[in-house]
Amino acid sequence: MADHLFALDGKVALVTGSNQGLGLEIALCLAAAGARVILNGRDETKLEKAGQRFLAAGLDAELAPFDVTDTDEAARVIDAAADSGAPIDILVNNVGRRDRRAYTEVSPELFAELLQVNLVAPYALSRLMSAQLIRAGRPGRIINISSIGASLAGPFDATYPIAKAGLEGMTRAFAAALGPRGITVNTLAPGNFATETNQDLVANEQYRDYLALRASIGRWGQPEEIAGAALFLASAAASYITGQTITVDGGLTKHL
Repeated sequence: MADHLFALDGKVALVTGSNQGLGLEIALCLAAAGARVILNGRDETKLEKAGQRFLAAGLDAELAPFDVTDTDEAARVIDAAADSGAPIDILVNNVGRRDRRAYTEVSPELFAELLQVNLVAPYALSRLMSAQLIRAGRPGRIINISSIGASLAGPFDATYPIAKAGLEGMTRAFAAALGPRGITVNTLAPGNFATETNQDLVANEQYRDYLALRASIGRWGQPEEIAGAALFLASAAASYITGQTITVDGGLTKHL
């Protein structure tokens, strides 16, 4: 019974930004559970390398190199899946961009570009994917990757918390609209994970000491440790959960 709850056989999942880091680990986990995964990224070399990991593991993956801010290209990928008779059942909006500077150093024009990646693109992809599912009369799952930064803030990282808070608001709005259609929409909010983009901080002994004191588990999360939560939200086990944010941070935000 437990295995059946988490099985994704016959499902198709698009995971944006899945050529490395958290996105890649989520994609591998969904594929291992039986889904056919569409890998996405702008860097075709990294994307092909990620695809090789799938081949080596005997897992099913398709490569879709496109920029998530290119709505026309995103629509082409989503429409192609539907036209092939295998519409996308699971969308993981994982791509994000961060600018660790004070608001005084980020112009409105640059802020708009960041919002385009972190909020407008997930909105567009979710809208496109859900429209296909509604036309086909199929249920589905949308999983947005936010951050503990959505509920925390600092003076030198202004734009990211704003964008991620917006993404969590979008989760609730889409959940309310799509619930009657059998499409659930939830968010994962990761804490400190030792991904490629965080390598400078991972090597910083002071930050490591900070996590040892601040996080309940006392260490960096490993990228694969996000995957189980994503699988849960993508599976039948989470069929009555929608509009929620699940924090995956080793207890950092709950530790006094």
